[in-house]
Amino acid sequence: MDYNIVLPSKPRVVSEEGNTKGVYEIDGLYAGYGHTLGNTLRRIILSSLPGSAVTSVKISGVSHEFSTMEGVMEDVITILLNIKRVRFAMHSDEPLIAKVSVKGSGKSKNVTAADIEAPSQLEVLNKDQHIATLTSKDVEFNVEMTIEKGLGYISKENYHKEKVDVGTIALDAMFTPIRKVNYEVENMRVGDRTDYNRLRFMIETDGVISPREALEKSIDIMISHLRAIRGFQEEEIEEETVMTKKEAEKEMEEPKESEDNTEVLKTRIEDLQVSPRTLNALSEAGIRTVGGLARKKEEDILEIEGVGNKAVQEIKDALKDLGLSLKQ
Repeated sequence: MDYNIVLPSKPRVVSEEGNTKGVYEIDGLYAGYGHTLGNTLRRIILSSLPGSAVTSVKISGVSHEFSTMEGVMEDVITILLNIKRVRFAMHSDEPLIAKVSVKGSGKSKNVTAADIEAPSQLEVLNKDQHIATLTSKDVEFNVEMTIEKGLGYISKENYHKEKVDVGTIALDAMFTPIRKVNYEVENMRVGDRTDYNRLRFMIETDGVISPREALEKSIDIMISHLRAIRGFQEEEIEEETVMTKKEAEKEMEEPKESEDNTEVLKTRIEDLQVSPRTLNALSEAGIRTVGGLARKKEEDILEIEGVGNKAVQEIKDALKDLGLSLKQ
């Protein structure tokens, strides 16, 4: 008797609406695997897909978020909430600055995301998003916003660990490009059994990525994590200690590292003083210890997705604090 579990089908498209909504099904899942995969992929889709968000705002004449502005219908908190709803497609790993500079007219003027002046690496997706209403012809509405890339949701307390400049209002960052994701599981027949599962995903995005891309990337992330934990640590340690004859001769010539330095190299990268975004990028690249990071060259680090010049400098500074540096 064959006790191997039958493998499921690849995802198939049930329906798609533009670049923001999609329904997909996976058939032939072994009994119970529908919820196992469904819940796992849903959590990955919500937490682990990169997106962009406004992380801080400067409004001319406003010192804090509880202010009001003369000649503007909305209070500052409402304006900030409207700005947070503006969605951007970012083609840079470095923070970008966008501005709004609008002057009131003789009648009520509606300021929308279409009024945002953005650099070429930044694209405003929902230009009809309302920002503020100017009620006076004399009012000048000037806003400067910082947009950054990241993963999931990060509160302003965790994202802005250092104090921001006076007049700068820090925001909670909702980076995820996912608006909504749900899944359903129903039974289906496979051979003589009727308890196999059909898994159906309903995904809605903000347009930065398509629902199909969101599902594909979440599957890739899950596969890479399962591949990383396959086997046992003792085997990995043995593999890491295997070196070529040339490397062994070089090892003999070089002075041995001190015991203290060896302990530093074993430090997990989670203990480094780097931003959550940089930490996530290093983890995705399979770098888990300070020693593994110190063995990388600067050009190797720059090839990692989500790492730019700013992140490299951040890594260099963190290693320097430990008396280490990237490989030359």
